[in-house]
Amino acid sequence: MGVTILTDLGMEILIPVCAVVGIAFSLFQWYLVSKVTVGTDKSHSSGDDKNGYAESLIEEEEGINDHNVVQKCAEIQNAISEGATSFLFTMYQYVGVFMVAFAILIFVFLGSVEGFSTKNQPCTYDSTKTCKPALATAVFSTVSFLLGAVTSVVSGFLGMKIATYANARTTLEARKGVGKAFIVAFRSGAVMGFLLAANGLLVLFITILLFKMYYGDDWEGLFEAITGYGLGGSSMALFGRVGGGIYTKAADVGADLVGKVERNIPEDDPRNPAVIADNVGDNVGDIAGMGSDLFGSYAESSCAALVVASISSFGVNHELTAMLYPLLVSSVGILVCLLTTLFATDFFEVKAVKEIEPALKKQLIISTILMTIGIAFVSWIALPSTFTIFNFGVQKEVKNWQLFLCVGVGLWAGLIIGFVTEYYTSNAYSPVQDVADSCRTGAATNVIFGLALGYKSVIIPIFAIAISIFVSFSFAAMYGIAVAALGMLSTIATGLAIDAYGPISDNAGGIAEMAGMSHRIRERTDALDAAGNTTAAIGKGFAIGSAALVSLALFGAFVSRAAISTVDVLTPKVFIGLLVGAMLPYWFSAMTMKSVGSAALKMVEEVRRQFNTIPGLMEGTAKPDYATCVKISTDASIKEMIPPGALVMLTPLIVGILFGVETLSGVLAGSLVSGVQIAISASNTGGAWDNAKKYIEAGASEHARTLGPKGSDAHKAAVIGDTVGDPLKDTSGPSLNILIKLMAVESLVFAPFFATHGGLLFKLF
Repeated sequence: MGVTILTDLGMEILIPVCAVVGIAFSLFQWYLVSKVTVGTDKSHSSGDDKNGYAESLIEEEEGINDHNVVQKCAEIQNAISEGATSFLFTMYQYVGVFMVAFAILIFVFLGSVEGFSTKNQPCTYDSTKTCKPALATAVFSTVSFLLGAVTSVVSGFLGMKIATYANARTTLEARKGVGKAFIVAFRSGAVMGFLLAANGLLVLFITILLFKMYYGDDWEGLFEAITGYGLGGSSMALFGRVGGGIYTKAADVGADLVGKVERNIPEDDPRNPAVIADNVGDNVGDIAGMGSDLFGSYAESSCAALVVASISSFGVNHELTAMLYPLLVSSVGILVCLLTTLFATDFFEVKAVKEIEPALKKQLIISTILMTIGIAFVSWIALPSTFTIFNFGVQKEVKNWQLFLCVGVGLWAGLIIGFVTEYYTSNAYSPVQDVADSCRTGAATNVIFGLALGYKSVIIPIFAIAISIFVSFSFAAMYGIAVAALGMLSTIATGLAIDAYGPISDNAGGIAEMAGMSHRIRERTDALDAAGNTTAAIGKGFAIGSAALVSLALFGAFVSRAAISTVDVLTPKVFIGLLVGAMLPYWFSAMTMKSVGSAALKMVEEVRRQFNTIPGLMEGTAKPDYATCVKISTDASIKEMIPPGALVMLTPLIVGILFGVETLSGVLAGSLVSGVQIAISASNTGGAWDNAKKYIEAGASEHARTLGPKGSDAHKAAVIGDTVGDPLKDTSGPSLNILIKLMAVESLVFAPFFATHGGLLFKLF
């Protein structure tokens, strides 16, 4: 087929070097953040002018005791960090039990395909060759599942630790100016982004090399076993997203409804008993959950591409460099994101509030442009000029420039989805301003406008996804779609950095309010937070768009592996699957939203009880009982995350075993088509309501001032809209993208079992 410019040895050096550079860069960013001290020592007045620690503080001008403020910040930070850590440990204990049980299930199901035989067998796609026994696939799939799960858990946990480390530091830097606070929050986000991207890449690369020692030339079996890595990553992400989402929104809704609507006290007021639980929730839901989620997408898109490549000319001719092209794309992505990050922290400085959002948007644009060049370079050095790609039973000839276009179209589709999401959720544009305006006539019109905005915001992202699917499939079949998803996720380090920046800024604002800092500082943290809300929505847009492409690529790999020649919608077996699959996202959303509702109900009752029974709480002379609220959120989320998780994990198993692979292919297609639409509209509706509320609170324009101030009827209507949107944007919406990916990757892992033993009901009749 042709040789590649990059040798196998060069590739084996390049990938781990890029990963190590990513880890080193994240540790360096963490070191820079740690130079901001949260203590009472005055030793931090050395700095250079970029991170200038020597400037005079506003607090000193305003005569507030600096020592007390720093002490309070440190105490609040500790409370948030302890709450988040204890919740995650509790959750991981439950999830650990599930992980072991599911690992045993994988081993038993896949081992039984050939009756636990240890003899070599004819290969699935080329019966003239012999491949390793099914028992080996069972063992190695189980190992890679556990590896993926552990990497996912570690990614989420490290992200949470970094965020709780940085939140008070961002608050303290806000005393020197908005630019200083922005750099701390952004750097902390970068720590998480680079750690996650580099860890995911390094673990996957080492796993492939180790498995290769056993599999030798049987690449088909090797990369089939590697798919367990994606399954492990996503199954942990599901519980992290759902559990974290229920936790954060129960606290948020409880705090808002009683504090802001009933008692008329500001957001994050220390008198509010649910305030610590609310800030803990930002870290476990938006940081740990998001980290695990994007790690899952990354692992799955890599696995989908590797499975298809292993039965294409790369795998058949044992061209290792071309085979690991998806990992090379991710490696270059780390270097590109590293350069992009320097634009926000070192090359340009944010000096005013209005520069925050453009600085974050520039990150997306710069990383996309640089990555396009990076992909072109990788495609030139790592791919032969022509090669063949497996396309449902036939080999399709593809040129290297066509594969470059596949990755490129995914990358740019991601940028388009990001910007459309921003247009519909940022209060700088008319859609959110219209929603804010509708609050004049009460909460009902606010809800109507918000829902309409969410539905409308689906249109352009769906076209972007559809075009990228058509282009990439035309050029390189299912492999093209898998690398398009990888293209969208190639700048994951930057995407995660701007995503994690949001909750860190949100926490910083909460700490400023609780520590009793001046109004000017709260204004700065609010500005950081409003930009963070928009970037969080952009991050969710990326996650949903990439999930659509990933699950389609996994669906293609599943159809090939299960030896289905065509998926015919007109056959009753497939059509009933389509209908049921399209219903699943609604069932799942109903479960997660009801969970938030019932947990919030308990929270509201507890907050009301404390306000009514603790004397001096409203006057600020008595302290609220924060621990009870933290416990309510923890207990509710642990209990409530199990049913939605079980729905997603058991559906492919039940459908595959009872109804067979054709019905299962219908279920996967149906859940993909409806899940993407609901996920985009839910995330954007919630984001728009949140920013409409912030638009009224900030009162930055003449129009906003006519709706305000805080506590006005329009503001109360906006708070109700925001509260309705909370479970949509932070629980149901973001969890749905895991639903569509997870069902597809699970079906792929169990495909050999379903193909051999599935369809029991149809066999009986």
